[in-house]
Amino acid sequence: MAAKEWTYEEICSDIAAKKFAPVYVLMGEEPYFIDEIEDLLMKNVLTEDERIFNQTLFYGQGTKVEEIIAIARRFPMMSKHQLVVVKEAQELSRIDLLSHYVKKPLLSTVLVICHKYSKLDGRKSLLSEAKKMGVVFDSKKIYDNKMPDFIIKFVRKEALEIDAKGAQMLSDFLGNNVSRLAQEVEKLKVILAEAKTRKITPEIIERNIGISKDYNSYELVNALAVKDILRANRIADYFDKNQKANPVQMVLPTLFNYFTNLMICIYANAKTDQSILKTLNLQWSFQAADYVSGARNYSAMKVFNIIHEIRLADAASKGFENNSLPIGDIYRELLYKILH
Repeated sequence: MAAKEWTYEEICSDIAAKKFAPVYVLMGEEPYFIDEIEDLLMKNVLTEDERIFNQTLFYGQGTKVEEIIAIARRFPMMSKHQLVVVKEAQELSRIDLLSHYVKKPLLSTVLVICHKYSKLDGRKSLLSEAKKMGVVFDSKKIYDNKMPDFIIKFVRKEALEIDAKGAQMLSDFLGNNVSRLAQEVEKLKVILAEAKTRKITPEIIERNIGISKDYNSYELVNALAVKDILRANRIADYFDKNQKANPVQMVLPTLFNYFTNLMICIYANAKTDQSILKTLNLQWSFQAADYVSGARNYSAMKVFNIIHEIRLADAASKGFENNSLPIGDIYRELLYKILH
């Protein structure tokens, strides 16, 4: 029987309901979710009074595995549980020796192993034993093309609102850095509270984070979808003059994602909002608008060629084959090939 694949939402729900596993292995490239689960356990396993005698924090570097095991095998004092947290476990020497404890953990101990920026070796016994006895969570990076959708959900969980344009603006600016997203949303929460509103608008983002509401990847995609040649070139010219705020390495993947999704829609004959949402597994109707326009304005062969041209533009922007074309020229050449 295959081990359960735990989601972030499932783990948080169980912790909030006071259903604790004896072992948590939190690992992976995205540190934000690891930190959030650890913080939730720190708040929920013990009361403030219980923490004095029953909470132990270790840091990977300079800690011996034997010390962790010795503490984990203690019984709690005047409490149902004790909490043992190993931070920065990726720095812990001989980490696989923890498998000797994890194989038969004390049910009154909640052992949390936080292994950031990489996964534990799946061939080692620690991971296989942890899957049998507790919770193993792989904290994956959000794909760039999934980030706007993630931002909308993230903002809604904070009891705020944001539209597709605002989400794309934040995605363009922050990439898939969820920790930075959390910091910026926290800052915007304070600003919105003072303004007595819950909606993060493009204007608020522009004013407080420094991203242009009119010149961003979302607006470029929209201009290309409707074949607005003048606006598309104005945006590309702005990107060229503001390369630090709008790096080509972030703009081109946005275009690539749009046109590859458009190709999927064309071959699936998805032309309406509902059929596009279903085909691309999107959630909100406003996400379909640019694909409806694109399917009307581009043929399958044209989109195929556009995807090829975006790949060439990406290679040129990275200087492959001794290409020294200025970024502005790369944009102008690419837009001409897309729009004509």
